[in-house]
Amino acid sequence: MRSAIHATFGLPEDVLTLGDAPMPEPAAGQVRIKTILSPIHNHDVWTVRGNYGYKPELPAIGGSEAVGIVDALGEGVTGIALGTRVAVASVHGTWAEYFLAPAAGLVPVPEAISDEVAAQLIAMPFSALSLLEELDVKAGDWVIQNTANGAVGKTLAMLATARGVNVINLVRRDAGVAEMAALGIGNVISTAAEGWKDQVRALVGDAPIRAAVDSIGGTATGDLTGLLGENGLLVVFGSMTGAPMQISSGDVIFKQVRIKGFWGSVVSATMPVDKRRALFGELLTQAASGKLQLAVGGIYGLDQLRAASLAAQATGKTGKVLLRP
Repeated sequence: MRSAIHATFGLPEDVLTLGDAPMPEPAAGQVRIKTILSPIHNHDVWTVRGNYGYKPELPAIGGSEAVGIVDALGEGVTGIALGTRVAVASVHGTWAEYFLAPAAGLVPVPEAISDEVAAQLIAMPFSALSLLEELDVKAGDWVIQNTANGAVGKTLAMLATARGVNVINLVRRDAGVAEMAALGIGNVISTAAEGWKDQVRALVGDAPIRAAVDSIGGTATGDLTGLLGENGLLVVFGSMTGAPMQISSGDVIFKQVRIKGFWGSVVSATMPVDKRRALFGELLTQAASGKLQLAVGGIYGLDQLRAASLAAQATGKTGKVLLRP
């Protein structure tokens, strides 16, 4: 089968090649899925580079999420029919014509949800919804996030708004404000603008900011901590700059700020089954109604791996890059 393979770790645009791989056979509890579309996530890029929390054995097929059609069932698999369209994430080797997945992790996709949305429905949106749960906020509360025009940021903003939670969405470029507005997302502030912190305070008035999500690191972490209210929660989701977090000791001490990390894979793996099912139900409902919009930045064939890799890593991209086998 045609596959996007890398025999060494490195930049995806340099090391990914179109090659042939053996057709996988499902083991007990697994299914084989014929791929329709598979996204290129940041964590996929980091995995190919060799600097993510998971390091595959080489040579490896890239990709970790997809929408596809159930093509074969392993021993003991029941409750899922051949030909069912499903979404799945936290798997390996989805940048290929076929891949394997645990039957227990499949999410059947309603007809109302397009392939383009279904392909990216789980990893980032489920992380965003799990992150929102982790913030422990209710309708009427205020939260703040940076890199809000990223895939998780946009989704978090939409899902929080649907729950009645107020979100301040920080972007690093003035152009990001219009980009978010086009998706119907409000309370967007560019940190490139003079006095942006005053804009934040004007938005919330006397209300405290209960929680903050940091995906940048460096001085940006300190900016969020300074805006948090007393007993606020800072959740570290990522580190775009790779720089150590710079936080005022005074903010942590006198505001009694709590700081915790968030890794979606671990949170998902340890989540109770009933809660996981409820969150997926919420995601499917919001996606089918159109309240959750997941933009596409381009669809590429497996013979366009270099172009797809560069597009997925481009600054200012407005949607997820997808691969079609």
